[in-house]
Amino acid sequence: MLFRSLRIYRLFPALLFALSFAVAGEPNLPEVKAPWMKGERLTFSLGWGPITAGEATLEVKPLPDGKTEFLSFARGNSTISRIYPVFDTVYTRVRNKGLMTEVFRKQLHEGKFHNTSVIRFDRKGEKAWLSDTVFTDMKTRKVKRSADTAVAIQGVEHSIMSAFYYVRTMPLTVGDTSRFSAVSGKKRYELKVLVHGREKVESVLGEVPCIKVEPVLDGDGIFNSNGRIFIWLTDDERRIPVLMECEIALGSIKAKLKKAE
Repeated sequence: MLFRSLRIYRLFPALLFALSFAVAGEPNLPEVKAPWMKGERLTFSLGWGPITAGEATLEVKPLPDGKTEFLSFARGNSTISRIYPVFDTVYTRVRNKGLMTEVFRKQLHEGKFHNTSVIRFDRKGEKAWLSDTVFTDMKTRKVKRSADTAVAIQGVEHSIMSAFYYVRTMPLTVGDTSRFSAVSGKKRYELKVLVHGREKVESVLGEVPCIKVEPVLDGDGIFNSNGRIFIWLTDDERRIPVLMECEIALGSIKAKLKKAE
């Protein structure tokens, strides 16, 4: 289905399914001071060709204790919802130093599919604890299947959402490839972020210079889809994602920026 292919968080070095990213680095990380750390709300239209299917938002909410919340909401429009109702929510709380995730939570409601998943990071114990539940009926909270998993972690780990914002802090030199280790359940994958080049993109912000990046994941993790995923970030210190595109068999699905606050 359309939203299964374009869950907003799947497009991000942020986007999920019990995944954490391990980036080689020192545990004593600097505090991230990007402009959007003071607060940001981005609104996107989600569409396939000429069809507008819904809307998604990304929010950054600073907390008073040196931490920040990242939130994502995706919902179908009234026409789509009559056929296939969608309401997805993703939440991440991070430490400002290195954007290290403390807790990651997602709730997916897509047609008859209902899923709740939580990952808690125990860095001292070197474990990420996952609780994942699929419901057959949300009204009665009848459980179809449920699983609790502990994943060994080392180094500097990100959730999907914090990894997306982390990439927005990187230099992103054309031709470079950033590499990450990905953990999904008990499996490990290699994630690469390819920096393809600079392009001008017409957007709600006008025609803006952008850097085109592509997340690539070997194996069947969150970035594995029927086609490639591309993200256009503004070529400035804000690194605003003005356009995201996922290739599918019948064209491409796009998330276009509608509003930046």
